Amino acid sequence: MRLDRFYPIFDHPDWLRRALPLGVTLVQLRIKDADGDALRAQLAEARDLCRAAGATLVVNDHWRLAIELGCDWVHLGQEDLDTADVDAIRAAGLRLGLSTHDAAELDRALALSPDYVALGPVWPTILKEMKWDPQGLDRVADWKARVGDIPLVAIGGLSVERAPAAFAAGADIVSVVTDITRARDPELRIRQWMGVTR
Repeated sequence: MRLDRFYPIFDHPDWLRRALPLGVTLVQLRIKDADGDALRAQLAEARDLCRAAGATLVVNDHWRLAIELGCDWVHLGQEDLDTADVDAIRAAGLRLGLSTHDAAELDRALALSPDYVALGPVWPTILKEMKWDPQGLDRVADWKARVGDIPLVAIGGLSVERAPAAFAAGADIVSVVTDITRARDPELRIRQWMGVTR
């Protein structure tokens, strides 16, 4: 399965209603402020929106619900891996993306045969506090050499203007959050992103 090179991350299905009609075909839903029935409803809504649009939905963190709702992909951070049942995820037929920030985390990720590996933050990011310094493009190149044919996702501080450099360094996919969600015109920004990733 070939993944799109443009991989936005949103925190609510409302963003999918804006992005999917523009042609976005790979999206992550990263919900941090809902739980219980509200979380289940948002994930189910996102699943249905993506299926109707022919897009791939990646569920961040909530692997049990992703299995329960029949989703196709889950993304786990390193802390999530401490408690996730990767065997159950695989048995349910879900594909798996994993975050990495240093060599030990990459080794751990590769041992699980992920369907993509994410590296970040490539540049400084305002999304959340990070204990890692910006990785830089040399690290992107190094990671790509190590992961081989596994798709490499560059994340953290990405912008339309920086995307070509990330691709040139070896990233297969670029992932972005605030460059879209904090844009004055998010739809225009999505179109600009699609212009540099097609």
